[in-house]
Amino acid sequence: MATAQLLLRRAFSSSPFRRSARLFVSPRAAMASSTAPFHKVQIQRDDTTFDAYVVGKENAPGIVVLQEWWGVDYEIKNHAVHISQIGEGYRALIPDLYRGKVALDVAEAQHLMEGLDWPGAVKDIQASVKWLKANGSPKAGLIFVLVSLFSHVGVTGYCMGGALSIASGVSVPEVDAVVAFYGTPPSELADASKAQAPIQAHFGELDSFVGFADVTAAKSLEEKLKSSGVPHEVHIYPGCSHAFMNTSPEAVKRRKEMGLTDENQAAIDLAWSRFSTWMGRFLGSA
Repeated sequence: MATAQLLLRRAFSSSPFRRSARLFVSPRAAMASSTAPFHKVQIQRDDTTFDAYVVGKENAPGIVVLQEWWGVDYEIKNHAVHISQIGEGYRALIPDLYRGKVALDVAEAQHLMEGLDWPGAVKDIQASVKWLKANGSPKAGLIFVLVSLFSHVGVTGYCMGGALSIASGVSVPEVDAVVAFYGTPPSELADASKAQAPIQAHFGELDSFVGFADVTAAKSLEEKLKSSGVPHEVHIYPGCSHAFMNTSPEAVKRRKEMGLTDENQAAIDLAWSRFSTWMGRFLGSA
């Protein structure tokens, strides 16, 4: 994945908010205000085990929620809680792709993202999807087996997680639907023209991550999805920059420190509405 890492480094180096310090903290410190609704599970794939955080009704359709480049912090948990409460409810699961590290600084976030085993992360996503399908209903016996076999699971993600969610829609046959926010995968990780799952994607018109989440990347993704033949939507939100869905006080402060001062509640509401319609269409409701 050396080429992919180079492409990501170029995209994020072109952004206007790089910082020099490198800091990270444990998830316990970073997520102190967001842990209450969650329970932690361990998921195994190949020869590794990773933690995941689950919220929502057990008998609801599942959605894997993928972290931004920061790691499993307060904001990705905020998104998961929100998703779990949409409509009649979803069971949301966040896999810890960084294995416990959470960045406090842009430079460290970039460092952690560049160091990520991206094909390994896709395997983590596949294992997470399978876990939700196998644990999506409390029913027993034959009924439980049938529910497990036919339960629907989607994948969504933000920034780095957005790119990985699209990759899962290409490479993970168990995925039933994808909603990606401001991120596209390097072609060597996943060719979106070969997507297998329906994909909806959201981008900010002012996003400065060139080749990763800017308008050019969004339009390129749209052309590839047209070639794939899967149901797809690509939405670009005027006046919005990167990470425009992050609205907690902590996230707004962090965005402003990064030079991202736009706040557009109408765009956020519209994006969530589109998310709800898309997942409801392909996953159904509890």
